[in-house]
Amino acid sequence: MKIGILGTGDVGQVLGSGFVKLGHSVKMGSRNPNQEKIKAWLAKTGANASAGTFAEAAAFGDLAVLATLWAGTENAIRLADPKNLAGKVVIDATNPLDFSSMPPKLAVGHTDSGGEQVQRWLPNSHVVKAFNSVGSPHMVRPDFPGGPPDMFICGNDTKAKETVTDLLKAFGWSVVDIGGIEGSRYLEPLAMIWILQFFRTRSGNHAFKLLRK
Repeated sequence: MKIGILGTGDVGQVLGSGFVKLGHSVKMGSRNPNQEKIKAWLAKTGANASAGTFAEAAAFGDLAVLATLWAGTENAIRLADPKNLAGKVVIDATNPLDFSSMPPKLAVGHTDSGGEQVQRWLPNSHVVKAFNSVGSPHMVRPDFPGGPPDMFICGNDTKAKETVTDLLKAFGWSVVDIGGIEGSRYLEPLAMIWILQFFRTRSGNHAFKLLRK
């Protein structure tokens, strides 16, 4: 599969490298593809990794991952051009965080969510919220003493969620589907629990699991 990554931070780099290790071809998109951090990522990731503009990465991918800071997400989508993502699965790994004070807080909530806004900005794409409730070091092959954690996902398209579930399972995750994209109203606050625990312990070595009987 060809995968476009929109964003060059830790999340985009970790997921991009993970997809390449699974045998996929990845193009990382940004405003400036010649950044040194992108060159370094390409050098260590190998021949199946490339870089381009947001629009080039969006057009390249059969599937795309949105891995931007929230403040730049709408503009990144605009630069990518929603037409380049029409009909495609878009994994929304973002959280709508306000960093005006620390720890950060949610900028959207209760009656709306970042995931729903992304779906509105990409009306012809199949947005699936995933990867937002764990730190980037554990996004690929999470290894915890209690066994594999759960990744909670949501989205409006069943087939899109099946595609994302297959990718998550290949990364070593168990998956819990909580329904439509409006479920982002609950998954984004779940991410805040992860964030507050990080600030309290100064460790990102935690994840969530739904216990079943």
